[in-house]
Parts: sequence; structure tokens; C-alpha cells
Amino acid sequence: MAEKKKEMYSKEQLLEFYRTMVRIRTFEEKAAECFTKGMLAGNIHLSIGQEAAEAGAFAAIGPQDYFTSTHRGHGHAIARGADPKLAMAELFGKKTGYCKGKGGSMHIMAMDKGILGANGIVGGEIPIATGAAYSAKYRGTDQVAVSFMGDSATNEGTFHESINMAAAWDLPCIYVIENNLYGISVDIRDVTNTPDLAVRAQAYNIPGVVVDGMDVVAVYEAAKKAVERARKGEGPTLIECKTYRWQGHHVGDPATYRKRRSETEKEDWMKKDPIPALKEAVLKAGIASEEDFDKLDRLVEDEIQAAVQFAVDSEYPPAEDAYTDVFQQGTL
Repeated sequence: MAEKKKEMYSKEQLLEFYRTMVRIRTFEEKAAECFTKGMLAGNIHLSIGQEAAEAGAFAAIGPQDYFTSTHRGHGHAIARGADPKLAMAELFGKKTGYCKGKGGSMHIMAMDKGILGANGIVGGEIPIATGAAYSAKYRGTDQVAVSFMGDSATNEGTFHESINMAAAWDLPCIYVIENNLYGISVDIRDVTNTPDLAVRAQAYNIPGVVVDGMDVVAVYEAAKKAVERARKGEGPTLIECKTYRWQGHHVGDPATYRKRRSETEKEDWMKKDPIPALKEAVLKAGIASEEDFDKLDRLVEDEIQAAVQFAVDSEYPPAEDAYTDVFQQGTL
């Protein structure tokens, strides 16, 4: 983060960026710990390392706005302000979770937060956000919709169809690619012929922006500009955040495929860790103190630990609940 950039932001805003990133990471680390202890069923996909892309983008949207998420979506929900207790309970499959334990890790939805659902289908979330943006335009509101996706989703038909529609109708939608270089284990270079996925915006005559996804301020500024443009009725923007996930595709994936790029690929990216990078820059500028950061770290640790305990103490839904929330009341 450049010196002049830091001076543009208040202590409160910079600490909020930090707090959001630490909340995401701590949530993910606790979830991984619970999973490895056998406390969670199924599998989980973590966004450790990608916190700046998530914190920066969500800081740019308002409480009235919508977003859709991916199978790697815990961080999106936390960045949006979702209650960690309800999110963790959902991962545990407990009835106190956001989806009453029916969604699990890959399908958290919270309509009161504008979370239109995480999606286990690659690219499945993109047309949902596009539809939400169309709804906002049709109703004449100033709402925007944000669709998060991974790099591999840009090869799906839903990506191109949705952006074509949004561009043709000037829909208030922001498409955010978290390019962490891999689709499961497939190197993105093997399935695309361009180093920057954002250039695909050119086909639809909309802005395509490449941003350092390890710099929370850079992401925020790109997202803020895109949101302002959308609210003015100027249509969609495609933002590509260059980022990296510390973990493999899921917890337990050894990610040996990374060695193909470089023997030190993970270590090289971890040197760009956005959390200590922001802290160091803020301390160097004299904007906040070590005590400020220590206090936030303690508060977040206590908050997420309480979320784990809430999930542990909550009950599983009864078997008969499998038949509820399937059809709209009175339709069948």
C-alpha cells in the first residue's frame, strides 16, 4: 500500500479492513481445526490467503446490495457481516445455522444480509447475481449486485451469457474474479490463453480491471469505482483480483500440483500475506498502534471461539425437518 494511499484513509477504516481480514482468517482456521478433529461432516474449502480480495470488495457495497458466492464462500459471508455463530453452526449442520443446517459449507444463504447463496456449482452463482441486478434496475432502486467467482468459472457458459446480458442492458452488476491460479488442481494457464482474465471484458465492451488481490486498499478502490459506476446506470464491471489460497482445494488436499510452477510457489505468495502487510504499513505510517491491533486480535479470537462453542452446543435438526423448506407453503 503506497504511502499516499494510506493518508487517504482514516484510522477507523484501515482498522476495519484489518478486522475483517482477521475475522475471515480466524473463522477459516477454526473451521479447519474442527474439520480435522472430525467435528464437521462433508468437506470444506477455505479462503485463507484471499482475505484482502473479500474484505476490500465488501467494504465498497452497502447493506441494501446483493451478492452471490462460491463453494469457497465462508470468507464472503463473514466479510459481509454475517454472524459467525450462525455461519459456524451451518458448517456443523446444526439447526441454529443460517440454513437450519441444510446448506452446510457450500450453500450459506442469509437474505437479511443480501446473501443470495453460495453455490457448489462452478459458475452457478453468476446468473443469480445478474438476475438480482436486473431486478434492481427494473424496480428503479440504486442497489447493485456482486458476483464472486473463481478463475475457472470464467470458462463456463454462465459467465459469458450473464456478462453479455448485463452489458447489453447496462445492469448494475459487478463481477469479481478471485484468481488464485487453480481450478481444483488445474493450472489456469492450461485452460486459458491469456495471463489476465479481465481482458475478457473487452468482448462485451465493459471495463475490465486487474488488481492486486493481496492489497485490500487496491481491491477496495477498484470495487468502489465499479459500484459508483453501476449506481449511476453505467452498467457492469469485471474485476480480477490476483490472489492465492494457502490451502489446497479443500482441507486435506496436499496440493502437490503447485510444484509444477515453482518449488517455492506457496512460500513466495505467503510473503505477500495481506494481513501483516496492512498492519506493517499502518504502523509505519503512525496511524495506529500495536495496542490497537492486539485489541482487535483478542476480540476476534474470542468472537470466533464463541462461534465454535455455539455450534458445538447447538442441536442437529430432527429427521422430519428434511421435508420442510422444500416447497413454498401451500403449493403442494
